[in-house]
Amino acid sequence: MFRHLLLLPALLLLLAGSLSAQQRMCAANEVLLRQLQENPEMQQLRDAIEQQTAQFIQSGGAKDRVVVTIPVVVHVVWNTTAENLSDAKIQSQIDVLNADFRRLNADASNTPAAFQGVAADCEINFCLAQRDPSGNATTGIVRVQTSVTAFSSNDNMKFTSSGGSNAWPAGSYLNLWVCDLSGGLLGYAQFPGGPASTDGVVCDYAYFGTIGATAPFNLGRTATHEVGHWLNCYHIWGDDGTSCSGTDNVSDTPNQADENYGCPTFPTVSCTNGPNGDQFMNYMDYTDDGCMNMFSAGQKSRMQALFGGGGSRVSLLSSLGCTPPTGGGCGTPGSLAAGSITQTGATLSWGSVSGATAYNLQWKLSSASTWTTVSNLTSTSYNLTGLTAGATYNYQVQANCNGTTGSYSAASSFTTTGGAGCSDPYEANNSRNAAKSITPGTAITALIGTTTDNDYFKFNVTSAARNIKVNLTNLPFDYDLILYRNSSQVGISQNSGTTPEQIIYNNATTSPTYYPRVYGYNGAFSTTQCYNLLVSVSSSAWRTDGSTDGDVETFEIPVEMDGFAMWPNPATDHLTVEVPLEADSEVQVTVFDAAGKAAIQQNRLLVKGDNQFSLDLSQLANGLYFVQVRNGDVSKVRKLVVGQRK
Repeated sequence: MFRHLLLLPALLLLLAGSLSAQQRMCAANEVLLRQLQENPEMQQLRDAIEQQTAQFIQSGGAKDRVVVTIPVVVHVVWNTTAENLSDAKIQSQIDVLNADFRRLNADASNTPAAFQGVAADCEINFCLAQRDPSGNATTGIVRVQTSVTAFSSNDNMKFTSSGGSNAWPAGSYLNLWVCDLSGGLLGYAQFPGGPASTDGVVCDYAYFGTIGATAPFNLGRTATHEVGHWLNCYHIWGDDGTSCSGTDNVSDTPNQADENYGCPTFPTVSCTNGPNGDQFMNYMDYTDDGCMNMFSAGQKSRMQALFGGGGSRVSLLSSLGCTPPTGGGCGTPGSLAAGSITQTGATLSWGSVSGATAYNLQWKLSSASTWTTVSNLTSTSYNLTGLTAGATYNYQVQANCNGTTGSYSAASSFTTTGGAGCSDPYEANNSRNAAKSITPGTAITALIGTTTDNDYFKFNVTSAARNIKVNLTNLPFDYDLILYRNSSQVGISQNSGTTPEQIIYNNATTSPTYYPRVYGYNGAFSTTQCYNLLVSVSSSAWRTDGSTDGDVETFEIPVEMDGFAMWPNPATDHLTVEVPLEADSEVQVTVFDAAGKAAIQQNRLLVKGDNQFSLDLSQLANGLYFVQVRNGDVSKVRKLVVGQRK
């Protein structure tokens, strides 16, 4: 099923319908556009990085660099066994990165003679991290089993809270996430200057490494391409459509009209760049893996500038991530997780420790003072049974390296599902008119007892505390949560499985009544196991992590917006936009050029249902644009080409 959380910013994957499965798709430029819109101050950071890059190149710094070695942590976020890539597959990808960035790739000789003179050894190496952020030994591989069947370019795989794996410190490691990406997306990267919590590269598991990868992207060049973005290289055609007006800020990559797919024949001429034509064999084009074989000297200079004085990634030079810890000790397990939680059992798992031959597990009721120990486990998971329903348990893990034990990990916890005989005092409340009153700040327990059961509750806020947070926890099955303001939907949380649901609605108006609605996805229900619902209100705005710490920008939660349509595309002087809404709402419509600058921006008050309006494009130059429709904090983006006018 399609699952989403309206309160989190989202970005529509572009071109999913127009590109075939055999064509490369990278979302790095779209992610950059999204981040610039979410944080306008990031543009100043990007400008400063470009200024430092230009000064570095002008001073000749790129000629005096020593080889840079970057520690890599690979986060394997897997749902099916096929997605849980082996250590050998992961190492094969590291080997490809080392070959491609040092121009030691076996197909380097395939670079046409016309470009051999600018093909560069970028003097950048990569290693799987041997030391984690706590100074313990590590394999450089973090494995996280997730209930999420596929991810998009919204960065959810980068956070444990959304089914992914939290980043290691960006100043010391290259974070590389491998997961199932939807919509034909092969991967994407974050350019320098973005948030540290999302910094890194994402690759689809099917196109990662060289062992069992899917052709024609089976030579590890997806990661090479995305790491190129992470090292501040743009797409070689400048993301300008076919206008020949864009740039990748590199002088030795010929100007070309658009991306190349497949394996073009040399020379392929565009933008009057003959006789040699496009540098389609460059890793920053869109050709198949077997046709990519070079970075240019200009691209190398951009990469190396990041490690010069004042460079955005200079801290990596002092990282100890590639240096194993001294003393021969045994590391501490990380990535503790609890899954398959029932009333009487749970499956506990943890990350492997380099050199460990066994593990010791300790667990206890959170209220108990003594631990139960399970010793000499040879795998990184264990099934606990015989537990008490509705109880919270703590657990911790210790590694054993041939008789030398390390430290126990920090304790984690989980709660078994509710016990049998759970009753629901709020029935019947199957409609908004029958909603039962609840008090903010007081947790309640209720039951979804049939396939058609819907639980409606109601509460009000005061002017002194009008920031709302609704938490739905202790779920026996896949339950979802909607929040209404009177009859208007203002928030929805639809996580998969038994993942808790949360809605945050800041700056609420005080006159309406608010109605949380709890229901089972696809008819899920339990006659014996209750869920917990807690409404919290605060005078301070809630952050997306559910806290009120620090400054928070408040916003009105939008009416649900599934997307928008536009035609014709390519367009000339006018564009028709259609936006369907479930209730009256104001939306902002912006047309961005390929550099991320707003060329057209309008605010429109739309009504419930399908809304059509026209945009005047007559003042726009021919080229590639992006149309964004923003409704509160939810935005949808589509690619637009403004074509040749008569």
